[in-house]
Amino acid sequence: MSNTATSLPDAKRVGMVSLGCPKALVDSERILTRLRADGYAMSPDYAGADVVLVNTCGFLDSAKEESLAAIGEAVAENGRVIVTGCMGDEADAIRAAHPQVLAVTGAHQYEQVVEAVHEHAPPSQGPYVDLIPQPDIKLTPRHYGYLKISEGCNHSCAFCIIPQLRGKLASRRIDAVLREAEKLVAAGTKELLVISQDTSAYGVDTRHEARTWKDREVRAHMTDLARELGNLRIADGAPPWVRLHYVYPYPHVDKVIPLMAEGLLTPYLDIPFQHAAPAVLKRMKRPANEAKVLERVRSWREVCPDIAIRSSFVVGFPGETEDDFKYLLDWLEEAQLDQVGAFRFEPVEGAAANALSDPVPEPVKEERYAQLMEVTSRISAAKLAAKVGRTLPVIIDEVGEADEDGDIGATGRSQADAPEIDGAVYLRNVPETLAPGDIVDATIEDADAHDLYGALADQSA
Repeated sequence: MSNTATSLPDAKRVGMVSLGCPKALVDSERILTRLRADGYAMSPDYAGADVVLVNTCGFLDSAKEESLAAIGEAVAENGRVIVTGCMGDEADAIRAAHPQVLAVTGAHQYEQVVEAVHEHAPPSQGPYVDLIPQPDIKLTPRHYGYLKISEGCNHSCAFCIIPQLRGKLASRRIDAVLREAEKLVAAGTKELLVISQDTSAYGVDTRHEARTWKDREVRAHMTDLARELGNLRIADGAPPWVRLHYVYPYPHVDKVIPLMAEGLLTPYLDIPFQHAAPAVLKRMKRPANEAKVLERVRSWREVCPDIAIRSSFVVGFPGETEDDFKYLLDWLEEAQLDQVGAFRFEPVEGAAANALSDPVPEPVKEERYAQLMEVTSRISAAKLAAKVGRTLPVIIDEVGEADEDGDIGATGRSQADAPEIDGAVYLRNVPETLAPGDIVDATIEDADAHDLYGALADQSA
């Protein structure tokens, strides 16, 4: 009887290019987690991959161009490419540009993506399967993670095609969301970024269905979710940083502000205002167009003085007059938002706004964009300058190498700064033991229009 050892075949390797918003990044994480459970390994480059997945963005024409370019690069570098994501609904356009692609699937169609990978790069483990459960794949650093609570959107904003791409609102079960959050925190995540197309509407589609969680009933509602996330604890016994993104200013948002004041939620709200002039908001078909938004912002700051509010605005929407734009600038001066992003209006194929009259000329869009950024940069600079001399908690994202004098710098973020989209805190002369994910107290020594500079509180001088 021969005593030969059987070796396991090498696992097929999958590469991933993930474009677009954090919600797409979560989709990429879920796809890769499924594939790894099926015996696939991940490839960090084109050369080592048996097949490459490109998760596309299709929100704006410029994003579609970027997606097509990424597909072209993957085809040129590897040749075996499967396309998924928001632009997957435009399979004809993708195949016209890149007929070599192996398969095209739409947004969050996890089963179809996995089936396509199985078809074009069959798993190679044969009868020998790893029965040990594997942790979920994260494409973000270990210390922060995105928590997607729903798919789709019930709004019909004139400039947006998200409902066509991702469907109507479909909320996840509250117990499933909390279980995922608990799992992330147990694995070392110290900052949870709650994302969806409309976080305030969470659970509307399920009539805020209640589930049992930790021996109590919890509703699928933003306020219940916020309270329960605030009850989680990281290793040192403190609550994780919990950021709420894409929050429409519905009345019940007022109820989460006290949780921020108590330190259970990060004092940060990402609210997509998009504009302020009533005439423009009406043409945009924006929800929650309340005349008293500024009063509510003031009341939030009374309850939680450190709350940071970030938003984004569109300039040059069809029909936007000089008076409309001046109204927006005056509103921004009064609102004193902490973080602002701006976009020039861009037609999107399939969006209702394309049929609106009175398009704003491109030179006027550019001029208004420059004016808005000048105003918001001045406001940001003043708000950051007011933080000089304060000691703030900072989460570390990156620690640098020692310079010629042996000094080590680090980059982190305050509670007012979300990763990738807001500012940073640059710390000087940190100890070599400092690591990404550490939350430290830092004394702020200087500021510019977007970032803060300082040192660890016990080292500043």
